[in-house]
Amino acid sequence: MAKDTVEVLIEGGTATPGPPLGPALGPLGINMMQVVEEINKKSADFAGMKVPVIISVDRDTKEFEIEIGTPPTTALIMEELGIEKASHEPGLDIVNDVPIETALKIARMKFDSLLANDYKAGVKEVMGTCVSMGLSVDGKDPREAQKDVDAGVYDDILLSE
Repeated sequence: MAKDTVEVLIEGGTATPGPPLGPALGPLGINMMQVVEEINKKSADFAGMKVPVIISVDRDTKEFEIEIGTPPTTALIMEELGIEKASHEPGLDIVNDVPIETALKIARMKFDSLLANDYKAGVKEVMGTCVSMGLSVDGKDPREAQKDVDAGVYDDILLSE
């Protein structure tokens, strides 16, 4: 049961049978449109962002598995806020504010690759990224917002999951 693995970087939701997929998968003899449709379905949430895609193909049965990675947390935050770059001086210059709902949305997107066991901890990880990007969370320093998460201030939003 030999497997071939193909790794490509594709813009979310817009895979086509052309390059880079076509040349990589063509020699493996699998149904290209099935692969493209599944990639587009699984990566639709990341429209406009490059996502890593890993395709594992069984040489004998021609069955395939698709694994979609997630963009970096910073890329997701910038996409959600519509900003092009973070602060050059994160401790001094605050460039934007992240609502707690947005932090939760990003934590949900990244949950499989975060170290967190629940969304509350995942949101705190996202807030940690906000510190280094020069962003505030709900109008306050992200470290203060993390303390509020620990104190249960946002439980109505975070525990409704």
